[in-house]
Amino acid sequence: MYSFPIDYIEPVFRPPSEAKSLILPVTNGCSWNKCTFCEMYTQPQKKFRARKPDDIRTDIEKAAKAFGRVPRVFLADGDAMVLPTRRLLDILQDLKKGFPELQRVSSYCLPRNLAKKSVEELKELRDAGLGILYVGMESGDDEVLRRVNKGESWESTRAALNKIKQAGLTSSVMVLNGLGGQTLSRQHAINTATLCNETQPDYLSTLVVSFPQGEERFREGFGDDFEPLNQQGLFEEIRLFLEHLELENTIFRSDHASNYLVLKGTLGKDKKRLLDQVNLAITQPGAVPLRPESMRGL
Repeated sequence: MYSFPIDYIEPVFRPPSEAKSLILPVTNGCSWNKCTFCEMYTQPQKKFRARKPDDIRTDIEKAAKAFGRVPRVFLADGDAMVLPTRRLLDILQDLKKGFPELQRVSSYCLPRNLAKKSVEELKELRDAGLGILYVGMESGDDEVLRRVNKGESWESTRAALNKIKQAGLTSSVMVLNGLGGQTLSRQHAINTATLCNETQPDYLSTLVVSFPQGEERFREGFGDDFEPLNQQGLFEEIRLFLEHLELENTIFRSDHASNYLVLKGTLGKDKKRLLDQVNLAITQPGAVPLRPESMRGL
């Protein structure tokens, strides 16, 4: 009977673009795990801990025997970059040994976890094989970030993304459409766009904030004035966001399963086309294909 070489602690998450990557857990859960909008690591079995180096090495060895050629690896769980640089370098070295044809290693990254890492350390990690860091910006508005207990600020995210760029690593930024509700929608859109302009990420994606387990936990932190955006409100917010973006060469995707309207392009050359799509969805409902409610999800 076949047994997968890595024994995961479920649930396991990874970015959509890492669908074909080997998922290698180097931590369990998320070291912050206080964001009120996030339900990814709230289960008891996902309590944060760093995995033992020998256990990680054993997983790499077993996966190498089972699969042979592995071109991409994603380091799980929520923020592998919380590990010391030396630990990460050891993991990258073991990966290269186990998978000689390895082309790319990636990880989620909390901005706070780069505050203690220098540009030189990040360059070391890049040279050892780390390629992409997925950063949950969520919002560029400090009030929104405070209300959702993100534990970050406009400045902390700016500093982390600029450090990633200086090190020659690729950044993939995620923004949450609707995170500020009706009350903070405008400042959420504009300040998030401003932060993106300041940092010029390589990739930018938007997801719609969702609460599969209910809104109670989120509302407790956000305040009594949270009113979720309806479909029209989400479109108007993404339009405002796009209008204020001044990006030079960022691959933009709004195609996650949580989105009603699928948008794809490169900013800034495709800005007008993308805005035209959003405007059409707002002014002529039914003229643009939308994802049915039954097909939306995390």
